[in-house]
Amino acid sequence: MRYCRRCFTVLALFIALSQAAQQSAPFHAEVNLVNITAIVRSADGKLLTNLNRDDFEVMEDGVPQTIQFFARETELPLSLGLIMDVSESQNKFLKRHTRDVETFLNTVLRPSDQVFTLCFGNHLRLITDGASSGSSVVEGLEQFRNDPHQFPEIGPKEDRELGTALYDAVYFFITEKLKTTGERRRALLVFSDGEENSSEHDLLDAIEAAQNTDTVVYCIRYTQKEHGQLTARNKYGIRVMRHMAGLTGGADFDALASHLETVFTQIVDELRAMYQIGYVSSNVHPHDGSFRKLIVRCKQPGIIVRAKSGYYAR
Repeated sequence: MRYCRRCFTVLALFIALSQAAQQSAPFHAEVNLVNITAIVRSADGKLLTNLNRDDFEVMEDGVPQTIQFFARETELPLSLGLIMDVSESQNKFLKRHTRDVETFLNTVLRPSDQVFTLCFGNHLRLITDGASSGSSVVEGLEQFRNDPHQFPEIGPKEDRELGTALYDAVYFFITEKLKTTGERRRALLVFSDGEENSSEHDLLDAIEAAQNTDTVVYCIRYTQKEHGQLTARNKYGIRVMRHMAGLTGGADFDALASHLETVFTQIVDELRAMYQIGYVSSNVHPHDGSFRKLIVRCKQPGIIVRAKSGYYAR
């Protein structure tokens, strides 16, 4: 009898503890929220920062969607990635503009923001991992120039014969670093000529990674012409950078035809004028792997909205 009472007491205690754990445990439900970063300008090019949820409409594959999440730039911290091409043809440009990069970062970063830096040629090396200042990035770049092997590689170890693994740099940087930064705005600055020659992944993989993590890509392009003329390879790189930026809601810039300070000023202004829009897709097949075309519009006439062109329903 004493043994049975002891068993009953233990059982009652177990049940009580289980009930308490169930009451205090958080409830988790899978919600297939589609996130969109939007940049809005008036017809004369002025950034618009005072719009509300009701000013926007979202179409997925031609079907209107109900906006369920809306935030302005000031309400979400920023995760900013810098991807820098340090192949032989590009490295001298970055050396020349390192201080411009520092000034840009110190202008755009706030205490809650993060900056990640990757240098790539035929290796992908992580220079800063969530830094909070431009000086940290510059210090890392200077250390990289002295001894690149001290910095860890990301992505699988690959034997790459040539020197510009742009697509792998973008793909693995987003999937291994930016994707894991939580509820933040995500933006990527890519410094390169776009003349890819040694990646495992292709341009579509890189764009898909950006679209599916709602990462806006800005491309700053240094194109070296042959005798003042664009080669076929140059034109290929230009199209790469334009596609990557345009299909993710970003913008591309010709660094040799622009003042870099002006380029950085435009990017800073846009990073501070972004809208975050979220909705749960009405498609009854949320994970069929298909590409969903997105159109984001402002209900006011004459307003231009830049956003990613779609996403893959993985």
